[in-house]
Amino acid sequence: AMAMAVAGGSAQAQPAAAEQVRIRVASFNASLFGSQAGELAGRLRGRQDEQIRRVAAVIQAVRPDVLLVNEFDYDGSGRAAQDFMFNYLMRRQFGLDAIRYRYHHVAPVNTGVDSPFDLNRDGERGGPGDAWGFGAFPGQYGMLVLSRYPIDRGRQRSFRLFKWKDMPGALLPVHPSGQAWYSDTMLRWLPLASKSIWDVPVWTPAGHLHLLASHPTPPVFDGEEGRNSRRNHDEIRFLADYVSGDPERAAYIYDDEGRTGGLAADDHFVVAGDLNADPNDGHSHPGAIGQLLAHPRIQATPVPASAGGPESAHRLGGGNLTHRGDPAHDTAVFGDPPGNLRVDYVLPSTGLRVVDAGVYWPLSGDAGAHLLDASDHRLVWIDLELELPPEQPRRRPRGPRGRRVRSPAG
Repeated sequence: AMAMAVAGGSAQAQPAAAEQVRIRVASFNASLFGSQAGELAGRLRGRQDEQIRRVAAVIQAVRPDVLLVNEFDYDGSGRAAQDFMFNYLMRRQFGLDAIRYRYHHVAPVNTGVDSPFDLNRDGERGGPGDAWGFGAFPGQYGMLVLSRYPIDRGRQRSFRLFKWKDMPGALLPVHPSGQAWYSDTMLRWLPLASKSIWDVPVWTPAGHLHLLASHPTPPVFDGEEGRNSRRNHDEIRFLADYVSGDPERAAYIYDDEGRTGGLAADDHFVVAGDLNADPNDGHSHPGAIGQLLAHPRIQATPVPASAGGPESAHRLGGGNLTHRGDPAHDTAVFGDPPGNLRVDYVLPSTGLRVVDAGVYWPLSGDAGAHLLDASDHRLVWIDLELELPPEQPRRRPRGPRGRRVRSPAG
């Protein structure tokens, strides 16, 4: 279904149709995190872990070409990602065909990395709440990008070290007493990203497609100061500024290598991730996700939807029955409050043709419903049809050691 296709002609004489390539891009918070360092890596070494099998099966059912996995613990050795691919994705799960990703990207995140400060102001230093990003150990709730197309290593960027204070007009939290929540010394080191923010350029046959991967902090677990909801808002704002195509708007941005600025106005991109912000319900800062959904460089429609979301909202009841948002657009099942929410996104840039979209959330009686126990989130996907200009020869990107890369199929 994902193989390259040539647009058909018509009965009348027409100019040669441009060649098309169809690519499925997805985001999945897979909840593959452990309670201590190395726990997930240990589970991945075997092949019988039930949760991991279900996560792999969801991916095999949807078969994305480019996928961001949120909440996949970072392993500095890189073995965890390899074991996930070899021991689970490349083996049939629950009767579904195996899937192979030739390229992947992992990198450090801020979660669980100790700060020397009492960031949550509970009178003690240390622990998950005083890490640069909430976490019990370095790398917890990390990210993983899987791709069936080559990743342009020379152009990828990470913004893990960007300081929150360096964003003009940042919504830095204020203590109810009127004092700044974070001291100047804290702000000198406090990063904006609770995990990280990545620009991962994927080289498709139609050119570069920038996958903008992130997982902003949940806008809860704080107090009147709103330190988490404000951070969530500004992590999303960073993405909005980065993709604006406006050099002045993105001038403040710098990456972990010291390079400045954002994407060019003609760059194609997809913003992907568990952004922890619902446009209508929940506890996010006002307008947080609207910074992307109303962005002139982003296509907010069609909205990925499912049949299982409304069924779940009706079954669980509670706050779901008073939500303003369409439950067909929900992507996660949370306790009540807040109930089910739309927090996971795959948002393409304008100029890209979206031909399909969905949330993997089958009805309770349908095939695949048993896989939903894999995570409290649902995989979200879009299909893009990218045009290869007729005058441009069809050249497939070269893989490692100059080998040509096969077109994704199936």
